[in-house]
Amino acid sequence: MRLRSFWHDVKKYKMFLLMLAPAVIFYLLFAYIPMAGIVIAFKRYDYAGGIFGSAWNGLDNFRFFFDSGNAWQVTRNTALYNIAFIVVNNALQIFAAILLFEVGGKWFRKIIQSSLFLPYFISWVVVGAIAYNLLNYDIGTVNAMLRGLGLEPVDIYNTPAYWPFLLVLVSAWKGLGYGTVMYLAAITSIDTEMYEAAEIDGANIFQRILKVTIPNLYPTIIILVLLAVGNIFRGDFGMFYNMVGNNGMLFSATDVIDTFVFRSLITSNDIGMSAAAGVFQSVLGFATIMAVNYAVRRYDKDRALF
Repeated sequence: MRLRSFWHDVKKYKMFLLMLAPAVIFYLLFAYIPMAGIVIAFKRYDYAGGIFGSAWNGLDNFRFFFDSGNAWQVTRNTALYNIAFIVVNNALQIFAAILLFEVGGKWFRKIIQSSLFLPYFISWVVVGAIAYNLLNYDIGTVNAMLRGLGLEPVDIYNTPAYWPFLLVLVSAWKGLGYGTVMYLAAITSIDTEMYEAAEIDGANIFQRILKVTIPNLYPTIIILVLLAVGNIFRGDFGMFYNMVGNNGMLFSATDVIDTFVFRSLITSNDIGMSAAAGVFQSVLGFATIMAVNYAVRRYDKDRALF
């Protein structure tokens, strides 16, 4: 009976299932099936034996990662950068979405929205090249302007203290348009009668934003933050590597788990240690999303992911 009901539902919703199929196939091929490769983290990998034929070595790969002296540094950097990205990016995106919604003029809104969205499509390789030409000590535009004003140039690429601010700024600039569109879509879906009722009650524009817009954005904010928290221990490799490269002077302030694993794999060719760092990263991310989702569920179960 259950089998008959199942096939009846499949036939009834076949168009929806067909629409869902590409996403399901994508995640099966690129997310779930490759998880079998996790075993490399517990093996002494050699090319002759392959993934499943190499000898087991227990937790030696994890021990090597932690004994390297960089585990705490790269984990701390990854988490702190992502926390800064979540806070700053979401705050700016909400502000920009509210501003666009309140600004009059359909064409003006479209032009600003398109301008904000444009950086999202620029490759990190290009962004890194732009940053280098702006910030380079010898030929950079910023230092050329400082010299022209009679001021001392700034050696940004040899000074780690500048980079946390620069990376947060660049991340906010590049992601502003994408996040703004999502928040703007959420704002436009708010019932207009709520705004009309607020105006009748004498609320000004700031009171409408505080009492109507922002409270109705809470579900969207919570979902986007929860999804971002799931990647809090995953650094944006494209951004960090193309902005910093292999500049050892900046590793203390900019090295994240992803760049550390990449360099370890390139220099030592130790696939097992690199896989162990990736497993460590995934376990931390899973634990974080479960903890945050549990906290949200305790506060309001309707706004939790599951």
